[in-house]
Amino acid sequence: MPEAGRSLQVGVLAVQGDFAAHRRMLRELGAEATEVRLPEDFESLDGLVIPGGESTTIAMGIESSGLEDPIRAHHAAGRPILGTCAGMIICDDEHLGLLGATARRNAWGRQLQSFETDLALEGLGEEPLRAVFIRAPWIERYDPEVEVLAEFEGHPVAVRDRHVLACAFHPELTDDLRVHALFMAMVTGAADRLLGQAESSR
Repeated sequence: MPEAGRSLQVGVLAVQGDFAAHRRMLRELGAEATEVRLPEDFESLDGLVIPGGESTTIAMGIESSGLEDPIRAHHAAGRPILGTCAGMIICDDEHLGLLGATARRNAWGRQLQSFETDLALEGLGEEPLRAVFIRAPWIERYDPEVEVLAEFEGHPVAVRDRHVLACAFHPELTDDLRVHALFMAMVTGAADRLLGQAESSR
């Protein structure tokens, strides 16, 4: 954990998408969850969520708000990022380049082709995860070091690349906290590691 008495602080990018639902889930897991709209909102963040929405709109919002450099700095410092649906696209190597993979937009079609299914997601136990896909991407190509956590119809839909966790579905639209809990475990581990590095350098 971070310094004694301080809750883990996780920012949710509030450019577009259901960022309030992500905040509710993170708070249920004990995090101090805040909305991120400006570069100064990154101060003291231990983790960042990039939610779903429309990837082009989110990318434009990141650029117009001057958030690209703070997001890159957060990633470079080893602080975890969770990207869901459009957030997966924003993280990929054709956008911010935080994920060694390329996502295919609207891979199963537009809004009318949205669906739900049960997924087996590595690290979440034996019980299937109910996944909500809305104009969802899939991972088209990924580097060897990228870990595939779940597939649907032969396509990766949840992956982890070091401290970036990305999923093609919307974990915030169900009552299942396990994806956010997996992310919070990554945030906790990174906070411990960074605190240890800071103490050893004193």
